[in-house]
Amino acid sequence: MALILDKVELEPGRISKLLIDAPQIARKAQPGNFVILRVSAKGERIPLTIADSDPEAGTITIVFLVLGKSTAVLDTLNKGDQLYDLCGPLGNPAKIEPRGTVVCVGGGTGIAALHNIAKAHKKLGNKVISILGARTEALLIMQEEFSRASDEVVISTNDGSKGVKGLVTDALALVLAEHQVGEVVAIGPVPMMRAVCDMTREAGILTTVSINSIMVDGIGMCGACRVTVGGETKFSCVDGPEFNGHLVDFDELQRRLTAFMSQERLAYDAFLNKCGLHD
Repeated sequence: MALILDKVELEPGRISKLLIDAPQIARKAQPGNFVILRVSAKGERIPLTIADSDPEAGTITIVFLVLGKSTAVLDTLNKGDQLYDLCGPLGNPAKIEPRGTVVCVGGGTGIAALHNIAKAHKKLGNKVISILGARTEALLIMQEEFSRASDEVVISTNDGSKGVKGLVTDALALVLAEHQVGEVVAIGPVPMMRAVCDMTREAGILTTVSINSIMVDGIGMCGACRVTVGGETKFSCVDGPEFNGHLVDFDELQRRLTAFMSQERLAYDAFLNKCGLHD
């Protein structure tokens, strides 16, 4: 059991942030690690990247998008409720090394997964420029947290409601034109990470992506999260979740993700119908 100490609806009904009492995980958690939780004994295992951790307080923070049945059930929990179980930290920690200037590019809920990594780069002494992207200003999350974890924050919105109008790659082009960059870390939707890698490949900039889109057991047994990296089959849960983005087979990854999301969507629709709700 793990107690939910606080819940903040970043976008009501769609994106929520949970502060969880998890002292053992908080003591061990490193940037890039994730946890797996279940809401009930018969619930699905849900992998979520640790957005923040506080070893002294014994807490971790997770942010999730309501996308299918399991996350919809998770979103019914509130402060004072208990998660049925919580396992972690899992995965390999991010490689935080002296890079000079590091650009952290986050899109959607990938922004939350990026936060701990940006914090660690700044703590090491790298200059951190964070690019946060969303469709519109109302969907931007964790701006205050990134203002503390970064030397500079650049906002991009598709509709131009805040910051640079366009995609995160439009903002990234502006940053790359003005700075000598040692590494780019991109976390977000697969098409976004792919677009970032296409841009940085031409410039020869090391680019790290987090492949955490498809996971089930999180310990390398099921094979659901396999991805081809540099021509070799890897499991993102035990070999990653971070990889050199220039080596990832994004065509294969997108095909597998599309198939997985189709099945998840069917399950979510069935859940809504059972509850008499409308999506």
